[in-house]
Amino acid sequence: MNEQELKTRTKQFGLRVMKLVGALPNDTVGRAIGNQLVRSGTSVGANYRAACRGRSKAEFIAKLGIVVEEADECGYWLELIIEGELMAANLVEPLLQEANELTAIMVASRKSASR
Repeated sequence: MNEQELKTRTKQFGLRVMKLVGALPNDTVGRAIGNQLVRSGTSVGANYRAACRGRSKAEFIAKLGIVVEEADECGYWLELIIEGELMAANLVEPLLQEANELTAIMVASRKSASR
């Protein structure tokens, strides 16, 4: 997967997160988790783009570390949505899978860049 494909994939992830958050219950818990999820979910693509514009290899690696943290955090919030029964698991699981895949891709990319 090349840089442009990952930019597109992370942007689509952010858009999917936004739609899911819009469907969460409009109560205290739904709003709290939704706010956290939308921040971390949209941050994945924004920080990946920032990493691609890094001025050095060290900056690229550091920014990828942020992407890993944000993608992994998304997974946490999505797990809470499923386990807290805020939405049907079958609606959330594809996005959780994407969060886990993006985390794995970014971890691998960071390891490769560090070598």
